[in-house]
This record gives sequence, structure tokens and C-alpha cells, in this order.
Amino acid sequence: MVAPLALLERIASGEFPPSVYLEGPDEAVKAAFLAEFRRAWAAAVPEAPQARVMRPDEHDVDAILAAYLNVSLFSPRELTLVLEVEDVGRSEKRVAALAAGLARPAGGSCLVLVESGAETLRKTLAPLRAACAVRVDAQPPEPRELLSWGARRLAARGCTAETGALETLLEDSEGDALAFLNEVGKLAALAGEAGRVTRAHVAALTSPQLGAGLSDYLAAVARGDAAQAALRLERLLAAGESEGSVLWALGHLVSGSLSPGGWAKWRDASMALARRTGTRERARALDAVYRAESAWKGGRVDARMALEQATREVAGA
Repeated sequence: MVAPLALLERIASGEFPPSVYLEGPDEAVKAAFLAEFRRAWAAAVPEAPQARVMRPDEHDVDAILAAYLNVSLFSPRELTLVLEVEDVGRSEKRVAALAAGLARPAGGSCLVLVESGAETLRKTLAPLRAACAVRVDAQPPEPRELLSWGARRLAARGCTAETGALETLLEDSEGDALAFLNEVGKLAALAGEAGRVTRAHVAALTSPQLGAGLSDYLAAVARGDAAQAALRLERLLAAGESEGSVLWALGHLVSGSLSPGGWAKWRDASMALARRTGTRERARALDAVYRAESAWKGGRVDARMALEQATREVAGA
């Protein structure tokens, strides 16, 4: 078991483990790790820079292993990412078959299994964790780790930060990894050709705009983080967003989670809510949104109170 940043340091020389199991509750850190891992792979293996992305609900175990093990003198080594690997855990036979395949040599290719965050350990996936060469645990990062992630993201865009710039951004984002890393990307764009991020750039992103995006609010609701959802709701409203538009988006988030195969405006958030909750809980959550809208439009409660109540109920589903 290693920390994400520790493994990135290890692969800086181009030596990649044959298999990696990425787990843990912090999805922002997972996304940052995968982005850096893919970037390092592209630099080390220019003949096959693009990773192949697979999912167990779309590809069976044989297809995953074929992508990992199908190497020859005429094909380059490849990087394969398997997202939502927990879906394999529905069948002990599939878990055993994938674990057995991981024990075979892959000719320099690399397979990364990514498990979505969960409140409890998925014991059925233990054989996969044990079969992988390296396990990476994506825990909520400490402030120093977040600063390292920020510096890495800037460096990938050819940028550096003046002393105190990232520290100021971290303070403004209240230590939230998702908000901080999202804003770092914006800072790189502000830096432009100069490639130097300053505190003046950070000031251009200060509250109430920082972290106040509708998608960030919906993401917090989807993962069940009621405290962050309430904070981001406050920022949204302070930035001038109307209660009605936010309530509509909240309803769309839930309805999108009830039909995973259909169209959804905020698909990633809807899928996150679907993974976290059962159909019955999501149906109750949608009913809570409808009740809040009815109470508001019927004059029984003001819009803000109705929205706050609906946010709590959906986040707590």
C-alpha cells in the first residue's frame, strides 16, 4: 500500500509496475493521480501514449485480460485503465479469473484497476487487491499534499507559482481537494504564455466565485457530503444563482440517477448518486425535491428554506 504521490515519484524514471489497484474515498485525488499517471506513461511510452479505458459492465474479464496480456514483438506495451472495478465483485468466478490473469507476465504493459469510493471495505475484491503489484490508497490529502498536487498540475501545463500563490488558493478553497484542484487548472489558463501564476491571479478567483459552481454543489450532494453541499449552496446563492434554477438542477441530478442509461445533464454526478444509493432511496430523494418545490410555490415556505431542506434530504439519501 503506497500513497498516490509516492508512486508517482517512483515511476518518474519510467519504471511502471505491471498492475496497480487504486482505491480510497477521495475521488478528486484519484482523478489527479490518474491524470499524472497517464501523463508519465505517455512520456515514457511514446509509441503507445493513449490509455485504453474499460469498464466491467461493458467489457468481460476475458476482454480486460486480453487488453492487458495480448502483447507481441509487433505491438507496443499498453496502459489499460479499468474503472468501476467493483462491478467485477458481483461474481466470485469473475474476481478469481481476473486475479489469476494478473499473476501472468504482461510484457511491460500496465493494468490499473480503479475502485469507486465506498463507506465500507468491499471484501469480495480482496483477491484483486492481493494480486496487484501495487495498491494505492487515495485518502483525503493533508494541506501539504494538496500543494504538491497543485504544483504538479501547474507543471503539467508548463507553469510555476510564485511564493504564497497556491497557499492562498488553498486557504480560499477551505482545504477542499476538488475545489482546489479545479481552480488550479483555471490559474494555469490565467497565467497564459508567461507561465507564472501570481497571487493576483488567485485574487481573480476569490469568493463568492471560488467553488461556487453548480456542478461542484451537485457533486457534493451526489457523494452524500451534506456539509460541503450546504457550503457550496451558500456560495451559489451569494454569486447570484436563483433558488429556482438550483432546485431544478437538483431534481435533474436525481432523475438522471434513476435512469443510468439515459441522458443526464450532470451525468457524472448522477452516476455517483446512483452508485451510492439504492433505487428506493433515490425515489424518496426525488419526492423530496418535488415536495420542496410544491411547498415553495404554494407559499408554505420561502424558496431558500425549501432548497436547503431538499439539499439535506438528497445528500442524506
